[in-house]
Formats: sequence, structure tokens, C-alpha cells
Amino acid sequence: METQRRHIIEPAPGFRAGLRDLPRHLNVKTVSAAVVAAIFGCSGPALIVIGAANNAGLSNGQAVAWLFAIYFLGGLISLFLALRYKQPVTGAYSIPGAALVAGSLATFSFDQAVGSFIMAGVIVLLLGVSGLIGRVMRWIPMPIVMAMIAGALMRFATGAVGSLGTAPWIAGAAIVAFFVSMRWSKNVPPVLPALVAGLVAAFATGSIGGGAAEISFVFPEFTAPAFTFDAFLAISIPLALLVIGAENAQATGVLMAEGYNPPINMMTILSGVGGIAAGFLGGHNANIAGPMTAICSSEQAGEDKEGRYAATVVNGILFGAFGLVAGAAVPVIMSLPGALIGTVAGLAMIGVLLAALQNAFGKNLGNQTGAFVALAVSLSNISLLGISAPFWALVAGVIVSAVIETSSLQPSPKPSAGRAG
Repeated sequence: METQRRHIIEPAPGFRAGLRDLPRHLNVKTVSAAVVAAIFGCSGPALIVIGAANNAGLSNGQAVAWLFAIYFLGGLISLFLALRYKQPVTGAYSIPGAALVAGSLATFSFDQAVGSFIMAGVIVLLLGVSGLIGRVMRWIPMPIVMAMIAGALMRFATGAVGSLGTAPWIAGAAIVAFFVSMRWSKNVPPVLPALVAGLVAAFATGSIGGGAAEISFVFPEFTAPAFTFDAFLAISIPLALLVIGAENAQATGVLMAEGYNPPINMMTILSGVGGIAAGFLGGHNANIAGPMTAICSSEQAGEDKEGRYAATVVNGILFGAFGLVAGAAVPVIMSLPGALIGTVAGLAMIGVLLAALQNAFGKNLGNQTGAFVALAVSLSNISLLGISAPFWALVAGVIVSAVIETSSLQPSPKPSAGRAG
């Protein structure tokens, strides 16, 4: 039994090594990447949760409990995985899952939804303990995984361009500062000047303060769960598939694209534990986050790949702190213009997108047709059976390669270059 457990749970450098090396990896690049990821995760996504709570008629205390659960526990996941594995595996929650829950609360009471959150976490935990997810993710050919990542994250890059139409001064200032900084300075991460320039432009144009949320600081109010079969079918199963097929799959692909060997089984297990714990606190899930992992693992977090886990550590602290003071912090974060948040997040994705596209469609790579299908499906943002496009992109890409590219349908190799830890 002990041997089987060790086989499922990936080996790690350990907390002692992570803590020992952390101080020398804390620098302006790791910290700025962490701040950008935190602003992204604590702004628009939080508004989805707040809107769902308001539309469902939840009390302020229930809404704050929901935010506390997903942000505080998401921060703990970041700290645990980053310090144990010395990799930038970043925790948060499922943004598509929040949208799914928002729609479901029109049909189910909140106590039934809370019960379904817990059951979703149990599903994810069982899949992680079985080791099935790790075997499946390592079997899927790398070009297909990379194409899925490119399609899933491309909307952030196009969102940065789209912001030029809605807020040209803010988005333009951020974009110009990003590329000018990239050209003239190798020591300062370009996302930091982009954020500063965008903030200056936002203040100058009077755009700060347009999105304050209607939640004041109150103590969390926890909800006793109610377990029903209907909620299990309508919420638990789709939410579990979203966590595995969208968030964890994205994060795994991003880490592979950056040269890491991610602990897939441990990531799944912790996403299950986080789902159960968040459910008991009144939140829909705490799991690995695709976009935040992309920011913290990118070259914007530093050239030294072994040190980028420091960005996830800082991000985890910021997320946890946000969860503790969610009732007071949300209105402040929501006062930032959406164009600024979207532009900076999109700029931070450039390096990840380049790596994903190169690993999907580079010369001498197989599975090109399957990879293109995965890219197209992921870009489509289609949702079937309550499951978002990244999951279906992997399914479609593998099926196409299995039919017409059988000679090149090979398992994904374990990354070796740049492996952290």
C-alpha cells in the first residue's frame, strides 16, 4: 500500500528545500508577476462570484464566506505545491465553474448547491488518488496539449487588443510601456511598467472607481449542505469535469510548455481536497488555476525557471490575504477599470502563447492535424454538456490523430529542459 501511494504521489524536493531557496528567488520579476496574477484573479473572476451571490439572493455573509473559501484555500494550495515541488503551480478556483454555479442557483437552493460542491470535490479527489488523470495527461501527445493551451489562452491576448477599442488611452499606455520596457531593459519585467502606465492613464482619465461591488465588510456566514441527486447530476459532475478538463489541464499544459514536469496526480488530489473543504465553507471549489499558473510560470516571472515558484508563493500569500479581507477588498479591486486588468493579463500571456504555439506546430513534430483541431475547438469556446472547450479540444484532437495520424500518436515525453526541482 505504501509503495502504491508513493507511485501515485509524485516525488518532490520538499518544503525544506523550497523554503531554503525562496529568499534568493524573490526579486522584482517574481513579485511583479505575482501581483499581476493576483490582480487578474481578484478582479473580474471575483465579480462573477459576487454577481452569482446577488442574483441568488444570498446574504452578504454567505457571499463573503464563498469568497473566503475559494481565495484563502486557493492561496494555501499555491503555498503547498510551490514550496513542496519548487514549481509555479498556482491555486485559485474554477472561473467557468463560477459561471456554471451562477446559472444553477436559479434552479437549486444554496444549501443544495453547497452539497453539490462537496460531492464535486469527492469526484476529483477519487480521480486523483486513482492516478488515472496523471496517466491520461501523460499519454496525450504534447502538440495536442500545447494547441489546446494556445487556444484557451489566446482570448487573453485578443482581449488586450480589444481593450484598445474600449479604453484606448489606458490600454495603449500599458501596451506601449510593455514593449518599450522590453526593448530597453532586461532587468525590469515589462508587465510592471505596463501596470504602472495603465494605472497612471486610468487616474488621468478618471476611470478609477467605476466597478465597485456592493459588499461591505461582514463576517462569513456558513451554510449547512444538503445533498440531492438532482444537484449531483446538474452541478457536481459538470463542476468536477471543469476542474479537471479545463483548469488542471490548462495548468498542466502551461507547465509542460515551460519545461516543467508537473505533479499531475498531486495537483488533482489537492484540487479534490480543496473542493471538499471549500464546499463545507460555502465555496464552489479551490483548485489549480490555469491562467494564474500561466502568468507565474512565464518568462515574466524571471529567466531562471527554477526560481519562478517564488511568484506562486507571493501570489498564494496575496490570494490568502484577499480571502481574509474579501468583504473590504473586493470594492477596491473592482474599482480598477476592466480594460487595464484585461490588457496587463493579455501582455503577461505572450511568452506562454509563443511557447505553446512553438511546441504545437514546430518543425518535425507529429500530430499536426490533431493539434490544429485542438486549437480550433479551444478557440471556439464551445460548451457541451456543461463542459468547456479545453476538455473537448483534447478529446477532438486525440480522436483525429487516432484516426489519421496513428503513426505519430505517441505519449507526451516528460520535459527535461528547465525542470524546476
